[in-house]
Amino acid sequence: MSTVFDCRDDSEILAGMRHARQAIARGELVVLPTDTVYGLAADAFAPAAVQRLLDAKGRGRDMPPPVLVAGRDVLTALVETVPEPVTRLVDAFWPGGLTIVLPAQPSLTWDLGETQGTVAVRMPDHRIALELLAETGPLAVSSANLTGRSAAVIASDAQEMLGESVAVYLEYGYSDDGVPSTIIDATSLVGATEDETPSVRILREGAISREQLAEVLGDLLEPEEQPGDVVPADAVDQGPVDEE
Repeated sequence: MSTVFDCRDDSEILAGMRHARQAIARGELVVLPTDTVYGLAADAFAPAAVQRLLDAKGRGRDMPPPVLVAGRDVLTALVETVPEPVTRLVDAFWPGGLTIVLPAQPSLTWDLGETQGTVAVRMPDHRIALELLAETGPLAVSSANLTGRSAAVIASDAQEMLGESVAVYLEYGYSDDGVPSTIIDATSLVGATEDETPSVRILREGAISREQLAEVLGDLLEPEEQPGDVVPADAVDQGPVDEE
């Protein structure tokens, strides 16, 4: 049976965090607030838990979830390398609404789905999410909704959609703006040859604008796509190419 904890009430925070941590350790799912929209979380290193997350949302392995982390140092452990332009992006926008896709660290033992060897990583700017991540380690986190429906901006919306598939709901009121993160593909910055021109591509527009990215990346930001080529923020969930 699902349990809901109102983390706006100081008397429920400790119990809520404890139950959430225990649920993650058991391979169960947790709904938690983030600075963008509410997220559906599972242990990133437990394949059965990640599959449970995909099943709860009604999506396939071709739509793998991104990974949320508690600190910048965790990024270096999850990806093959952190190019200098990505370091600038992290300095500018983490914690915050920017998800960065990079080649995954090949030594990691995990299964997020059909990632083509990449991982999408974000550090959220929300104290409840960061406190839980600090205790559990990296979490696979997708937007807390059924595929095809709007991302939840309050835990009760997530509960209405996901029901008993989630063990613990951490309520924290409405999200500030309900805008999903911006997703960028920075994979071409890794291992580019002298004959190649690396660039950063926007996969989904969201909380961080193209103008903000351009201020940091300059010419490394791929020119704006034609209408329809960039996925609008309100058409997707959170993830490497399609989600939070």
